[in-house]
Amino acid sequence: MQAHDLPPNTPFASGAPRFAVPGTDALAAWQQAHAARGAACAADVGGEFAVALNLAGGGTYLAVDRFAVHSLCYAVRDGRLHFATRADVLAQHLGIRELDPQAIFNYLFHHSIPSPRTIFAGVQRLPPAHYALFENGRLTVAPYWVPRFEEQASPDFGALREEFRGILRTAVQERLSADGRTACFLSGGTDSSTVAGLLGEATGKAPASYSIGFEAEGYDEMAYARIAARAYGADHHEYYVTPADLVKAIPDVAAHYDQPFGNSSAVPAFYCAAKARADGYTRILAGDGGDELFGGNVRYAKERIFHVYSQIPSPLRAGVLNPLFMNQVAGSIPLLKKGTSYIRQARVPMPDRMQSYNLLDRLGMAEVLTPAFLAAVDTGAPREHHRATWAEGPREASLVNQMLAFDWRYTLAENDLPKVVGTTALAGVDVSFPLLDTRLLDFSLKLPTSYKLKGLKLRWFFKEALRGFLPDEILTKKKHGFGLPFGPWAVKDAALNALAAESLRGIAARGIVRAEFVDSLMTRRLKEHAGYYGEMVWILMMLEQWLRRHAPDYRLA
Repeated sequence: MQAHDLPPNTPFASGAPRFAVPGTDALAAWQQAHAARGAACAADVGGEFAVALNLAGGGTYLAVDRFAVHSLCYAVRDGRLHFATRADVLAQHLGIRELDPQAIFNYLFHHSIPSPRTIFAGVQRLPPAHYALFENGRLTVAPYWVPRFEEQASPDFGALREEFRGILRTAVQERLSADGRTACFLSGGTDSSTVAGLLGEATGKAPASYSIGFEAEGYDEMAYARIAARAYGADHHEYYVTPADLVKAIPDVAAHYDQPFGNSSAVPAFYCAAKARADGYTRILAGDGGDELFGGNVRYAKERIFHVYSQIPSPLRAGVLNPLFMNQVAGSIPLLKKGTSYIRQARVPMPDRMQSYNLLDRLGMAEVLTPAFLAAVDTGAPREHHRATWAEGPREASLVNQMLAFDWRYTLAENDLPKVVGTTALAGVDVSFPLLDTRLLDFSLKLPTSYKLKGLKLRWFFKEALRGFLPDEILTKKKHGFGLPFGPWAVKDAALNALAAESLRGIAARGIVRAEFVDSLMTRRLKEHAGYYGEMVWILMMLEQWLRRHAPDYRLA
């Protein structure tokens, strides 16, 4: 029985925790660890895990791994701490039917609901690298681990490369399923290709790889997946998702999550995992994490450019640059216009600057959302959540490392990992993440910033350390992943357009979104810029589809 199948309040130890002294019974090992170290014991445990313990004195202890690969939700009721792996299961157990409008707004802002909030009023989710301790009627929720970047001053590239490769091999080897039926996702990117190659090494046979393609210009990356598959002699499988596949899967994928979730690549990930399951594989390895540990996202280079402005002496900024560029005349002169735009963005403090292109802001909250819904929520709460997380992060670290730690929370724990964990579970396949191995995380903490972002070169060390192992075409390709051409398809495919339009009318009828906005979105804007406006159509559609299964009668009071 999996942890998510257990009744609420049942003690358990899920995942693959790695203890300093290996044992056979994970729950007993956790009990011993807590007895020895108390609430901080999870800091000594590696791997992917969630644990719930009933303590000898009548208390309860909960903890999840550093990236919250495994989830735990909790609520205090009747003088005790109630818990379950899913928010909807815990809400049903406690008879909670009330939904939290603020959580719905946070979903529209983030396209997921960041912990500790959930959509159910009074039900919380344990954030990554946190524990919860309930003793003597008092609840304490706190981090058991915070990142500390201790960059090597005089690194030996050769030694680091060998250490890095050794950790990677071990991480993949330890994640092979006991029945020998382990496959891997393969998008053709650096991370998934690394995992595919190492899977072949670990098993001594052709790695089983699964890729998703799209018959849409600018979205399909199957050519790179094929390059990696050929390089490693993979037993390669491809599936091309169609608009009809989306129409069929969207209701079930949306409803499977314990709260609304709006990452559009969830549906392709589901089809990929489902194909692996149909072929008899019980576990699939995912490549998530390499970008966030080793500096692979384009925004890291972009923010480094903006950061230059803050390093210019204040008198020069105030006395020369700002008067020259920040005026009405400069904004109308082509030669100065770019400088004006640069300074305007550079003056926005972190982490707010990373949300400069937030879709809800760009469209205009008052234009998208009803006055009643806006009156019921704090529209500044998501940014306050960002600021608090940023402030609690590694303040003495470089800007790049601060952004990495920030992304461990929002990009990985709150978005990419729930996407993969949720859709693989729906497909009936176990999933694990070798590139998020705790030892690899610790290794990344000691790398110099310049090894992650060398000038404006992304994930320099990762690529150089695997040069000769990864095909050159993979090392030089631009990042893409399993992007979904939903917007263009929703314009052209009648059935998909009908599902989207009918879903959006439903969310408008609940009093959340303005009916006028829905009408303009579906009849005009989507056709004008399918890729851009398709994202808003998607997140509204997935919200409505989730509500239909979990709270069909919900209306804004």
